[in-house]
Amino acid sequence: MAAGADGADGADTLDLRLPDELIALLAEGEERPARAAPGDRSDRARGPAPGTVVEDLLDNIAGWGPVTTPVGVFQLVPVRLERDLPLISRWMNDPAVAAFWELAGPESVTKAHLSPQLDGDGRSVPCLGVLEGVPMSYWEIYRADLDPLARHYPARPHDTGIHLLIGGVVHRGRGLGTALLRAVADLVFDHRPACARVIAEPDLRNSPSVSAFLSAGFRFSAEVELPDKRAALMVRDRALRAVL
Repeated sequence: MAAGADGADGADTLDLRLPDELIALLAEGEERPARAAPGDRSDRARGPAPGTVVEDLLDNIAGWGPVTTPVGVFQLVPVRLERDLPLISRWMNDPAVAAFWELAGPESVTKAHLSPQLDGDGRSVPCLGVLEGVPMSYWEIYRADLDPLARHYPARPHDTGIHLLIGGVVHRGRGLGTALLRAVADLVFDHRPACARVIAEPDLRNSPSVSAFLSAGFRFSAEVELPDKRAALMVRDRALRAVL
């Protein structure tokens, strides 16, 4: 499910600076095993079958590195369950976030959402968004062409999808969603040369999210009826990257 670009937790996250840990994390490169080739599109998180040829379906997000944005230095850091579960679960329990992600409850609820992605074939990679050393957002970068979403729009090979929530009230209402959506879409284009489009499907009711995508250079493509919501299909085209 997609979340709002400005979904937020009511708690201040300024006490969550983790410079030493993040330095160590970057040093080790968050190395992950190669992932299996895609199987049934109906299961985003299906694991590799024995004997399958493996590949990285999202071109090594852990190695994309930091990028300078108008709002500061930003990096996608793949989630580690033992480190990140409490923080992500806390964000999911904010009412503004829960209204769209529907993952409120004990940590086990968030864990059940994250684990299939972490244990799957790599078609969806959950990440923390770290801005100026502060973990302040949660992202899912996923292969939209291998996702159940592909049944609901004319998917193209290597379409890459984005889900986002902004995790702290201190980071809301400052245009961060727009700036970071643009930055992450650019990261996708820079590191996934086969990808011609970045896709998103925020809930139509989430006007701030739709607005953030539009301001970040996405275009509104269609309304799509998904199993859990009516969504705005948003598309950012590589071909229009320089003008939108």
